[in-house]
Amino acid sequence: MATVFHNRDKMKTISFRDDILPLKDKLFRLALRITLNTEEAEDVVQDTMVKVWQQKENWQRLNSVEAYCMTICRHLALDKTTQAGRRNVPLDGQAEKPSSLSAPDEIASRNERVRMIWSLMEKLPEIQRSILQLRDVEGYSYQEIAGILQISDTQVKVYLHRARNFIRSEAEKIDEYGL
Repeated sequence: MATVFHNRDKMKTISFRDDILPLKDKLFRLALRITLNTEEAEDVVQDTMVKVWQQKENWQRLNSVEAYCMTICRHLALDKTTQAGRRNVPLDGQAEKPSSLSAPDEIASRNERVRMIWSLMEKLPEIQRSILQLRDVEGYSYQEIAGILQISDTQVKVYLHRARNFIRSEAEKIDEYGL
């Protein structure tokens, strides 16, 4: 079903099927980064889709349907995490898919490095983890992240800087000392 509306003097059509459903993979990755649980992340995405559909009469007021969906997803994931009362559950199967042209030892080394980075990301505060996910994995701009998380661009940059520094310094410790 498509909803037609005026937004900033332009006629715009938002289709749940064409504009919102394609966001489900991005929503899932964000929810997984927050909940650290595949099943809960899937529930969050489903709840997000339902909530967005229920608010279809408000779509005409949105500047970005994607930012709206990501914001709802983040809030629902945070709520689910709070309800579960747990913070650090390991992610399963999050290693990168190896290239078929890589040597087996290169594949193993790369997969171990990816697992280490994911593990370090789990140690970050939720806000830093979310920003790192949105910026470095999903490719959102600072302004888009600020809108999704309802913080300033400057705060996004500060949190991102801190998150990257933490991961860099912890990875260096592991590389140097094997800790």
